[in-house]
Amino acid sequence: MPQNNRTGKLAVILHADVAGSTDLVRQDEQLAHDRIQTTFRRFGDVIIKYHGSVRELRGDALLAEFERASDAVTAALAFQDDQLKYLSSLNDAIQPTVRVGIAMGEVIIADDTITGEGVVLAQRLEQLSEPGTVVIQGSAYEAIPGRFPFEYDNLGEHEVKGFDEPVKVYGARLKGGAELPQPTPAEHQTRNTLFALASVTAVAVVVALMWLKPWEVREEPASVERMAFPLPNKPSIAVLPFDNLSGDEEQEYFSDGITNDIITDLSKFKGLFVIASNSTFTYKGKPVKVQQVAEELGVRYVLEGSVQTTGDRIRINAQLIDATSGHHLWAERYDRNVGDMFAIQNEIIETIVSTLAFKVETAEREQALRTDTESSDAYVFYLKGTALPIRDNKETNAKAAELYQKAIDLDPNYAKAISGLVWTHVNDYQYGWSEDPETSLRRALELAQKVATVASDDYESHWVLGYVYLLQREFDLSEAAYERAYALNPNDAEFLSNMATTLLYLGRTDEAIEGIKKAMRLNPHHPESLVADLGWAYYDAGQYEESVKTFRSMNAPPTWVHRNL
Repeated sequence: MPQNNRTGKLAVILHADVAGSTDLVRQDEQLAHDRIQTTFRRFGDVIIKYHGSVRELRGDALLAEFERASDAVTAALAFQDDQLKYLSSLNDAIQPTVRVGIAMGEVIIADDTITGEGVVLAQRLEQLSEPGTVVIQGSAYEAIPGRFPFEYDNLGEHEVKGFDEPVKVYGARLKGGAELPQPTPAEHQTRNTLFALASVTAVAVVVALMWLKPWEVREEPASVERMAFPLPNKPSIAVLPFDNLSGDEEQEYFSDGITNDIITDLSKFKGLFVIASNSTFTYKGKPVKVQQVAEELGVRYVLEGSVQTTGDRIRINAQLIDATSGHHLWAERYDRNVGDMFAIQNEIIETIVSTLAFKVETAEREQALRTDTESSDAYVFYLKGTALPIRDNKETNAKAAELYQKAIDLDPNYAKAISGLVWTHVNDYQYGWSEDPETSLRRALELAQKVATVASDDYESHWVLGYVYLLQREFDLSEAAYERAYALNPNDAEFLSNMATTLLYLGRTDEAIEGIKKAMRLNPHHPESLVADLGWAYYDAGQYEESVKTFRSMNAPPTWVHRNL
C-alpha cells in the first residue's frame, strides 16, 4: 500500500454492536436484518449530528471516529435513549439492543479503512458493556469537561487482551433530570475556525498524555526487605494528607479534616491495618515518594489525593497505590456539591475495601460508613474545631468549644461534635483553665453520657466516656466503657495509648504494654510521650531492665531520662 495513502493520528473511537444478534436472526432472519440496519442507520445519523464520522458498518457492528470524547459520549447516550423509545414501540421479541465502547488512542487510516490500538481498545471495551449501556476508557473520562451533565460508574481496572497494562473503565450515563447537550451548530464552528483548531490541538495533547501516561512511570516499587517494620498479616494502608488545592490556606482544615475522617473510618475495619494520622501527617507538604512512605511506615498500600473547594462545589481526587508493585490500583475524581462530601467519603472507603478484596462483616461495614450528621454546615464547624490545637492553650480550647457548640446547635445529636465538646471541658478541668473545675468535669460527664447513648455504636463516644470516668476515679465504669470502645475499634493508635492508662490503673500491665506497642506500630512516628508510657508500663510490670532500656532509647535530654529511671 503506498505510504501517502496512510495517515496516523490520535482519535476518539466509538465501537458498537448488537447484543445477541445471532438469537435475533434465528427467530426471523429478514426482520432481524432490517431492524439491525435501521438501528445502525439511525445511530449513524446521530453520530454525524454530533460531528462524528461512521468509518465502518458491517453486519451487526458499527465503528465511528470523533475528535472530542464529549461528542462521542453525547452521541452514544442520545442514541441509547432514542433506541429505548424505539424498542418500546415493538410488540415482539426481535429487539436489537446495542452495546457501546468508547476509547481514545492512536489509529491509522489507510484508503478510508481505520485500524490501530484505539480501534481494538474500543472493541474490547464494548465487550465489557451491558446491552443498552455505554462504557468509556479512563482517558476519555478524564478528557470530558465537568460541565457536561454526565454521571460515571467506576467499573475498575480490567485486563484487556492485547494490552500489557490494565485499562481503567467507566460506565457513562446522563444525570437524572438533565438534558443532553445539543451539537455545536455548523455555522458556529465556521465562525470560530481558529478556536476549533486550538481545541482539537488541546484534545490531541490530552489524548497523547492520557494514552502515553507519562505520570505512570509507575511508582518505583517499595522494597519489603528495606521496610522499617514487617508487613502486617492483613492489608495495610497509609492515607497521606490530601492536598489543599483551593488556593486558600484557611481551607486547610477542610482537606485535613477529610483525610482524618477517612483514616478514622478505615480504622474501624478489623480486616485492615491503618496507620495513624499522627504519622502520615508528618509527610504533609513534603514531596515524598510512595516508595519512601511505604518503607518508612511498613505498609503495602498508600492512598493519596487532593481537595479543591470553589463556592458550593467540591472536587476530590483520590488514588490508591500498591507500593510493593508500584501499580495504581484505583483512581477517581469526584465533582460534587459540598453537601455530597459524606457520600464521597463513603465511596472512597467502599472502593478501598472492595479493591483490597477482603471480607468485612455487614454490621462492621455499616458501622464504619455511618454518617453522624446530614448537615454539611455542622460538619464544617466540626472540622474547624478539630483543626485547632485544643491542648495548647486556653484560648484555642475555648474557640474549639464554640465551634463544636455551633455544630451541635445545627444537629443536637451530632456525636463527633458532642465528643469534641467533651474533650474541651476535660481540658478545662485538667489544665486548670476553668474557674470552676468541678463544674467543667460534671458538664463533661453529662455530655459523655449523652453521646454514648445517642451513638452507642461509635467507639469515640465510649472512649471519651471512659476517660471522664477515669478522671472521676470510677475505674470499673471506665474499664467497661473502654472495653466497649475497643470492641468497636481496636485499631486507633491514640485510643489504644489512652486506654493503656486505664489498664495500668487496673493493674493489667501486660495488656497495657501490648496496647502501647500496637499503638506504636500503628503510629510509627509516635510522640516521645508514648515511649515514656511504655517505660512506665514496664516499670509497673516489674520488668525493670526493659523499663531502663525503653527510657534510654528516648531522644529526651539525659537529665530527663535519668530523672525517670
